[in-house]
Parts: sequence; C-alpha cells; structure tokens
Amino acid sequence: MSNDRYVSPLSERYASREMQYIFSPDMKFRTWRKLWIALAETEKELGLNITDEQIEELKAHSEDINYDVAREREKLVRHDVMSHVYAYGVQCPKAKGIIHLGATSCYVGDNTDVIVMTEALKLVRKKLINVIAKLSDFAEEQKAQPTLAFTHFQPAQPTTVGKRATLWLMELVLDLEDLDHVLDGMMLLGSKGTTGTQASFKELFENDSEKINKIDSMIAEKMGFKKCFPVSGQTYSRKLDTRVANVLAGIAASAHKFSNDIRLLQHLKEVEEPFEKNQIGSSAMAYKRNPMRSERIASLSRYVMIDALNPAITSATQWFERTLDDSANKRLSIPEAFLAIDGILDLYLNIVDGLVVYPKVIEKRLMSELPFMATENIMMDAVKAGGDRQELHEKIRTLSMEAGRNVKEKGLENNLLELIAADESFNMTLDDLKKTMEPANYVGRAPEQVDDFIREVVKPILEENKELLGIKAEINV
Repeated sequence: MSNDRYVSPLSERYASREMQYIFSPDMKFRTWRKLWIALAETEKELGLNITDEQIEELKAHSEDINYDVAREREKLVRHDVMSHVYAYGVQCPKAKGIIHLGATSCYVGDNTDVIVMTEALKLVRKKLINVIAKLSDFAEEQKAQPTLAFTHFQPAQPTTVGKRATLWLMELVLDLEDLDHVLDGMMLLGSKGTTGTQASFKELFENDSEKINKIDSMIAEKMGFKKCFPVSGQTYSRKLDTRVANVLAGIAASAHKFSNDIRLLQHLKEVEEPFEKNQIGSSAMAYKRNPMRSERIASLSRYVMIDALNPAITSATQWFERTLDDSANKRLSIPEAFLAIDGILDLYLNIVDGLVVYPKVIEKRLMSELPFMATENIMMDAVKAGGDRQELHEKIRTLSMEAGRNVKEKGLENNLLELIAADESFNMTLDDLKKTMEPANYVGRAPEQVDDFIREVVKPILEENKELLGIKAEINV
C-alpha cells in the first residue's frame, strides 16, 4: 500500500476481494472484449462479411489484455474505448477492421455496467442468504428464551430472544424479495447506436430491419441475459441504477436496525457481539467491550442509504437521449455502494455467527419488571376467588405506583408481590403469587411463531439456495 496518496477505506478496510474484483479495471476490460466478440459473432451470423478466423483470433486474445498498449494509446487519443479497440487490434491484426463494428462507446460501457452490477447483485444475494441462514439458526436456538420486550424502549410484555431475531429476519426476507425482483429485471442496453435508433446498422445491413431487429436479443443471449432494453437513447435508462441502489439502501436500513438493537442489548449486557481475545475496547478504559462491529454497520449503512440519492438525481437530470454528467457520478456512487454493502453483510454475518446471550442477566431484568406485567393475571385469579374486579383494579393500580416509586426513587427491589400479598382483598399468599411469575407464561405464542416463520418462510428460501450456503465472513479490522 502506498502511504502518500488517498486509498478508499472501502477497499482497504471493509469490502471483500471478491467484490473489489467485480468493479476492477480488469473485470471491465475483459467484459469489453467479450462484448466485442458477441457483437462480431452476431453480425457474422446475420450475414456480414466476418470470418471464423477473425472470430477465433478475437477469442484467442480475450483474456491477455495488452494494457501497456492501451495506456500509451489513450495518452494520445484521450478516449478509453478507442484506445482498447486499438490495443485489441494490435493483438488481432486479421480482425482489427471488424472490432466494434457499428457500435458506440456505450455499447461496451453501458452493457458492461449492467453486467458488473448484475454480478455484484449476485454476490450480495449470496451473502444475504448466508446472513438469513445464520440468523435463523440463532432464532431457533433462542426461540424459548424469555426476555423483556420494549416498546419506545420502555418495558413491555415479554417476548423471547428468538422471536426478536425473527423481526430482523423478516426485514432481510423482504430485502431478498426486492433484490430478486431487480435481478430478474436486469437487462442489457444492447447495441442501439448514438441516439438509440440503430441507424448505423441500417447502413451495415442495407435496411434489412428483420436482421437488425435480432441483434439485441442475440447479444443478450450470448452474454447470459434474457433481454435488452426495448427502447433507449444512447444509454440505458439510468432508472436501472436507481432501482439497484434502492435495493442496496434497503439492505443497509435492515442491517442498521439490527445493529442498533445489538448496541442497545450490549449496553443492557443481555446480548453481545463477538469480542476477540486480544481486542481492545478503549484506549483509556481497559474494561470496556464496545460494540464496534455493530457501530461500523450503522456507519456504513448510513453511507449506503444516502448514496442511493446519487443515482436517483442522476436519473432525473438526464437530458433527452443522453448527457455525460452521469459518468463521473456513476463511477463513484455505484461501485462504492456495492463495496459498502459487501462490508456490511460481512460484518452482519460475523456478528450473528458469534452472538453471545447472557440468560442470567436477561432473567434478572425480566423478573424485576414481571410483577407489573403479571397484575392482570393476578387480578383475574383474585376475581375468581370472589373479589370485586373494579375494586381490585384500583388497588393494583395504587400498589403498582407505590412499587414503582420504591424502585425509581428509593433504589429498592420491586416489592409489588409483597404489597399484594399483604393486602387481604386479594386473598393470595406470597408463594401463590410467586407461582404466577414463570416467565414462559407471559411470552404468548413467541416460540411457536418462531417455529412457524422458519418452517414456512425461511426454510424454503434456504432449501432453494442451499448451494450458496456455507460462507464465513472474515473482517479486516
């Protein structure tokens, strides 16, 4: 690494090598050559004077790119596409005259952008599936562990640790549905010329519209796509970039919500993210165990959510058949959104793979609040024993407020059960009351909900994608 120039933290610290390669120059220029081969093959198959020998020559040099020749040529002509056309021609003297025939720069530029985004979405999808798998394992393991639930971060009816995990899972399932929808709709630009009219092909194919009409579908098939944009200007609609970025922003929002919950739970000492043996939590406070992975998810997620505005604004401000104010923005916003979401999903997988649950802490907090939540059951039992419902309701309300003051103002333990036992209106002993304090009686159908959700929603997804499972996330820092 050079220390005298800026290096993106996304490359140095967060994104995987696999995702970085997808957006690398090598991936881009290799794809250009594949597109030139697909174009030449299509033109030959539709009757242009292109030989098998020329096609074979192009294929022979599809991988060994002579970057030095392209760089020198670009210094001279200031055009990256024509520099690579020239460099390819140097290696393929017999095919040199038919490389890029009838095409514009956007033929390789835009089609490559779509191919790269598609490959990147597939990698995001693989990592998302693996996070879903690990999180579903955690939900199953913890499906029956009662825990205090919170609404407004105030104590509420109990749930289970596993049921809470299904809330994180549900959002990821929605993200996967959105991602699959966008992936299914990815389409190439095809080869439509400078304003999208295919005018150059009318010249090449002597006005044979039947042949020209086949060009895009043939190129799409050769490049592994189902279709091309049916209409376009010089470029594909930048709305496609917006759709892609919005999917990434959705995943980022889900990850951010998860990371917030983990950070709060770690503060409560109920659940912790992994903390490595030699990890330092604070330079000043040696005892600290900061949730740094979750904090990093939150940090990167905010970046991705905001970054999604870039393609939206770019899409909105394109003039007529094309302008070039999209280019510099796309070079930044699209790759960096993918690199960031890649890092986010690696962190998410790493955290879920090593979450630590502390049942004793969870139980202590739950039991300190449970008497308040058990009051309805206590009141019903007292009514069954002959008590007056309205009178008992008022007594429980008064006693609950007294117990609350004892906890908040005096720092005492919650003594609501003792106060109720001392009131003859309830006709219940302290032992009777304590028997009602079994946490599992207050979690509703949470364990069954976990089972149903995983069986009906998650397991079919994992079964359908089992060949993608098994990756382990490594984080750099």
